[in-house]
Order: sequence, then structure tokens, then C-alpha cells
Amino acid sequence: MDNSQILMILFIIIGIVALVFVFAILRIFRLWLSAQLSGVRVSLLQLIIMPWRRVNPTIIVENMVTANKAGISVTRDQLEAHFLAGGNVKRVIAALVSADKANIPLDFKACTAIDLAGRDVLEAVQMSVNPKVIESPPVTAVAKDGIQLIAKARVTVRANIQKLVGGAGEETILARVGEGIVTTIGSAANHKAVLENPDTISKVVLSKGLDSGTAFEILSIDIADIDIGKNIGAELQIDQANADKNIAQAKAEERRAMAVAVEQEMKAKAQEARAKVIEAEAEIPKAIAEAFTKGQLGIMDYYKFENIQADTTMRESLSKGQQKKNDDK
Repeated sequence: MDNSQILMILFIIIGIVALVFVFAILRIFRLWLSAQLSGVRVSLLQLIIMPWRRVNPTIIVENMVTANKAGISVTRDQLEAHFLAGGNVKRVIAALVSADKANIPLDFKACTAIDLAGRDVLEAVQMSVNPKVIESPPVTAVAKDGIQLIAKARVTVRANIQKLVGGAGEETILARVGEGIVTTIGSAANHKAVLENPDTISKVVLSKGLDSGTAFEILSIDIADIDIGKNIGAELQIDQANADKNIAQAKAEERRAMAVAVEQEMKAKAQEARAKVIEAEAEIPKAIAEAFTKGQLGIMDYYKFENIQADTTMRESLSKGQQKKNDDK
């Protein structure tokens, strides 16, 4: 590559850089001219050094023009500071304009605080003008007569600008409304009273001040639908009856087991007594032999004893046979 080619490449690079610089200057100049024609005072030097401060000059100038046309006083430093803090400058200015047109007191400091807190400040202003309806999930509660009721509520809320920073959100409102519905239905004497006058739920719940500490103001609570669920009281009684039956069966089984144990114990005692009888009977021949030896028992006495024993055996056999015939009949 010779010197002429190197020079040509350098000239091309310089030309491209110069062209980019000219376009940047023209863009900055266009923004400056637009600001001047709109009555916004911002120096050309500030517009040039904004990108070096990582600030988008287009966003700053356009929103300053919008605020100026709406009669809202904001400075370049305020918008730059909010931009550098990670805020949404466009939505902040739009919220300030909407609040001013709706006669809602909202200053720039409060608006930027709401935006940096992660809330949509423009949506909050719009909700202050046009209230929002929040539908609660089905809430299940049981009246005193044991009938389950399933209620749905529509809560109309309006944003409370002054409590957006640090105030609880929609989830808290719905949780409190659900708790109020459960309490009101649970204190009702029977489910028919609730079905006849569902507006009593709204009145009781609304009187509890559920919007305290939240970012909203509750305008109304309307019961949209009430359905009858299960007969919880009857199911509990059935479960209790089954539990009582199981307990009674367990106690009966315990008594039966104890009776069987006593029976087995008596059989064991009978066997033990029988063993003692057999043991005693085994001593009889020894006693007879000893009586023969000592001359206390003669041969005729022995025969009489044998006859008596034979008669006793025969009577026992006859008695058992007669009892068996009676059992067969």
C-alpha cells in the first residue's frame, strides 16, 4: 500500500467523522432552535455537553417544551436530575399536565418521588379523575346456620395522590374487603338473611375504613354475586357422628378383647384345677395299696369301691347320652 492510498483512507475517515459531527451539531441546533421558538431558555452549550453527562437532550428539551406550553414551571436541572436517577421524565411531565388540567394538587417533587417509588404516576392521576373498579376473587364464608356462601364484590377506588408513596396497593384493599365479607357473613344468624339483603355486607364492610393506610380511597363496595355452597354444618355433624361411631366401635372391641382374655384366663384356671384333680386321683391307688398293706382295707371293701366307681361312670355316660339327644332335638 503506497502513501497515496493511505492518505485517501485517512481523508475518508476524517470525512466520515466530520459528517457525523455535523449531523450531531445540526441535531443539537435543531433542538436548541425548537426550544427557543417554544419559549424555553436552554443554552446551546448545555445541549452539547448533555450526552457527556449521559443525559438524552431530546427527552429533556421535548418535555421542557411540553411543560412550558401547559404552564408548568420546571427547570432543566430538575429534569436532568430525575433522568439520571432512573425516572421516567415523559410520564412525570404528562402526569403533571393531567393533574393541572384536573385541578389536582401535585407538585414536581411529589410526582418524581412517586415515579421513583416504582408506581405509575400518570395512571395514578388518571385514576384520581376516573375511578377504577377492582373485582375481588370469590370469597367463601359460613353463616351461623352452617350454610356456606360464596360472594364476589366490586370495589370502586380512586387513587389518593398524597399516599401513593408508602401506601398499600390493590392487594391490601382486596384482602381487607375479603376479611370484611367473611366477618359479616359469619356473624349472620342464617344464610337467608344475607341472600335477602346483600347490601348489608357492603354497608358493614364500607364502614370499617378499609382504605386506611392505602394509596386508594374506597368510593363504594358492591356485592356482585352470592352463591350457595356446601352445608358445612351438616358435614361437620356427619363427621362428628362417624368419629363417635368409630370411638364406640373401638371401645366395644376393647371390651370384647377383655372378655376374651377373661375367658382364656378362666379356661386356664379350669385346666389348672383339672390337673390338680387328676393329680389327686393319681394318689388314690397308692392310698388303696397302702391301706391293703396296713390291713385297713379288705378285699370286699375294694370290690365295693370298684362297683361304686363303675356305677358312677355308667351314670355319667347315660347322662351325657341323654343330653346329646336333647341337643339334637
